[in-house]
Amino acid sequence: MIWFLGDVHGRFDHVIRLVKSHRPEAVVFLGDLECSLPLDVILRPILGLTEVWFIHGNHDVDELSYWHNLYGSGLSERSLHGRVVEIAGYRVGGLGGTFEPPVWRPGSPDTGIQNYDDFLERLALKPQHADVLATKKQHALSAIFPDDYFSLALERADILVTHEAPSCHPHGFYEIDELALSMGAKMVVHGHHHDCLDYKSDWPRLGFEAHGVAFRSIMGVDGSVIR
Repeated sequence: MIWFLGDVHGRFDHVIRLVKSHRPEAVVFLGDLECSLPLDVILRPILGLTEVWFIHGNHDVDELSYWHNLYGSGLSERSLHGRVVEIAGYRVGGLGGTFEPPVWRPGSPDTGIQNYDDFLERLALKPQHADVLATKKQHALSAIFPDDYFSLALERADILVTHEAPSCHPHGFYEIDELALSMGAKMVVHGHHHDCLDYKSDWPRLGFEAHGVAFRSIMGVDGSVIR
């Protein structure tokens, strides 16, 4: 059984308690972890009980320490962003982050930025105060870049986990639909919006099951609500 974990925003106590009780094969954080310590340190009590995987969210760059505590932790290789991994018998792909106007906002003019290095080069062409420059670099870390999106679209997966929602959400994106269809995914699970809307009537149109996992909630791979 895989558990999908809604945005925890720095609170992991319920995850640790429930994993100890139920021992799922794997847990997948859907972004906005906001780790105050390295992720492997926070989750040390359950690392021998379950596999831990994650994607990042937009709030994981609110403090640079949050980012370093994810991607500088002993669990950094458990990021699903931009790749597909077999987890508990399912091929699971991940797309972390959000669509951001300075990088890529669907429906807006093409910026010509394909990846984070392109973004840094563009910034270097515009002299700016050091503090402003540092803030822009920091917040762009969690943006969805075209290179990551289109590389992932070439992969195959059973399940796609994203921070952004597909189009069935009032604030979702057709680009998430298109990515899932390109990958052959039968299920998309997202966080970000802190809600759990009923998308079942949209499933025939989408061509896949879609699920949102609410704030600090937990959903099983079979759609069951654990918390």
